Amino acid sequence: MTTLTPAQIRPEMTMEQILGVAPAAQRALFQRYHVGGCSACGFQPTDTLAQVCKDHNILDVNEVVRTILLAQEMDTNMQVEPREVKAWIDRGEDFSFIDVRMPDELALGALEHAEPLDYSDSGKYMTLPKDRRIIFACQNGARALDVAAYFKGHGFTSVYSMRGGVEAWKDQVAQPAKSRS
Repeated sequence: MTTLTPAQIRPEMTMEQILGVAPAAQRALFQRYHVGGCSACGFQPTDTLAQVCKDHNILDVNEVVRTILLAQEMDTNMQVEPREVKAWIDRGEDFSFIDVRMPDELALGALEHAEPLDYSDSGKYMTLPKDRRIIFACQNGARALDVAAYFKGHGFTSVYSMRGGVEAWKDQVAQPAKSRS
């Protein structure tokens, strides 16, 4: 079985297929065309991209494909590996490392070196310098990517999502050293 790449997105593909190769499509379609954010503007996984465009009066399917590809590229560029974040920490580099997990998730264990997002005063982060390097983390990377995209959309130039979130951090960084026999 051949794995599709985002560059191979075609109008006759189902939304399920597209989201499988370009998860950024969901956010891109909503941000640009207000498609997929609620039941009134939603789509089914079995709908083709061409059908979604027709149903929502979007005339240029190729423009939608370009929008999806651009969003996927932007998402890819906003992600950083946990090992790289750890290397920045070890070198003493100056940046903000923010854990955006919800309080019940945080109760399961803190992310080493990360500041939990203050949901009661989340606006305080908007006062950070626009060029400040900020890394967001969550449980698996999805929510952090949404937050990073939000900050990017508000003019921040150096925001990242830690790829794979806390789960990847545990696998790549926080693994206990293997005992030697």
